[in-house]
Amino acid sequence: MEFLPQTEQPAALLHLLVVDPDPAVRSACVEIARGQGYQVQSSDELAHARRVLEASPVDILLVNLPPGSAVGLDLVSEIKLLHPQVAVIAMTASGSVNTAVEAMRCGASDYLLKPFAMDNLLSALERASSALLMDSATRQLREKLKSSPGLGAMIGRSTEMEKVYRILSKVAQSSHPVLILGESGTGKELVARTIHAYGPNAEKPFLPVDCGSLAPTLIESELFGYVKGAFTGANRTKEGLLVAAEGGTVFLDEIGELLPDMQAKLLRALQEREVRPLGATHMVPMRARIVAATNRNLVEMVERGTFRKDLYYRLNVVNLKLPPLRARKEDIPLLTAHFLERLSRDRRQKYSLDDEAFRTMMRYDWPGNVRELENSVEHACTMGTGPVLSVGDLPTQLRNEAIHARRALTVPVDTAPDAQDKVTPLAETEKNAILSAIRVLKGDKLKAARLLGIGKTTLYRKLKEYGIADPLRDG
Repeated sequence: MEFLPQTEQPAALLHLLVVDPDPAVRSACVEIARGQGYQVQSSDELAHARRVLEASPVDILLVNLPPGSAVGLDLVSEIKLLHPQVAVIAMTASGSVNTAVEAMRCGASDYLLKPFAMDNLLSALERASSALLMDSATRQLREKLKSSPGLGAMIGRSTEMEKVYRILSKVAQSSHPVLILGESGTGKELVARTIHAYGPNAEKPFLPVDCGSLAPTLIESELFGYVKGAFTGANRTKEGLLVAAEGGTVFLDEIGELLPDMQAKLLRALQEREVRPLGATHMVPMRARIVAATNRNLVEMVERGTFRKDLYYRLNVVNLKLPPLRARKEDIPLLTAHFLERLSRDRRQKYSLDDEAFRTMMRYDWPGNVRELENSVEHACTMGTGPVLSVGDLPTQLRNEAIHARRALTVPVDTAPDAQDKVTPLAETEKNAILSAIRVLKGDKLKAARLLGIGKTTLYRKLKEYGIADPLRDG
């Protein structure tokens, strides 16, 4: 994650331009900002400020706007047009709120009313710095996605996954709670780990808790901790995960399984940002970010009264809905290639799929989603007798799918009016998968064939079959 900027000392990375005709104000602002690590330039008039903006890097512009100054407002508009990445903080006299409001309308991100205290200036600079660095991290994350088959350990370039990545790139840089929704096997924990890994506190702990598999008493002691002697067997004090995370992330998997009394305790912890360990008489501050996940319909649970409405709203500040694999079948080749490559590396045996096995996997609906796909690939590699895996090496449910497809092909078209409707989407899906692989690999057909788990000859035959002359342009 070297592409993400560090956020511990943002000022040291940013360039500030102070524009004010008053030498005392200008000097004070420069001194305060330099003391915080900003690279500072100053100017006493707007014309010179324009030249500095053209010639030097500027991240934040702190500019004086006299009351009713059309020239100053024009400068703000001009800067946001020519240098949209520059954050503008307008300074104006305390009786000129209208000027400040107009500056905000022209694109300023903040304003200060003179005279202002040093703390007000520092707060405005900090807000601008944080916003700039978050925008920068988001832009870099999006650029990385353009040249990658996925995000981190997440694999997929479908439209559905692009939507997930767009939301994820924004929420990763915040500290708000996130609720991840999706069927079993869609990769909710992987998404939670990715949010943590691409966030500003990636070096802090990521602590998962499976709310569905632990007894209620164990969940409470895991989250809140306990003091020595709190109950039989408590021979030592144990810190709860909400405190142990120390600014990291606590991942509450299957949050919908929490019982009502535990929901109430968790809600209080989130509201008060402090917890009381079992047996303790004092509260302990918590700084953990909460990411929760469930495959259940929490809205229906709220309506039935089995899940607290206030806890739902507290967790649902941002939600990410993960698509099932059947809704993003064009990602199956990428996912399959990823699993085959990993198993090939681990077992020192090169694996690939034959044509019929590939078609079968594309046709199957994957009720167990990505987890089922991963297990199926591992099953095939274990059962296969050679490097090229066939339908016979796949799990029973996929072999049955292949048998069903063969039988369907023997039914006359006039007695099976829906047969064409079933075959056509498969061909379209296969064509799209091939185009997607070639585009991701920037036209390298040999790598695309390996990624798809088919031979280069098969790939060329498919391109000819689908009438694809230029994979980077067609489709």
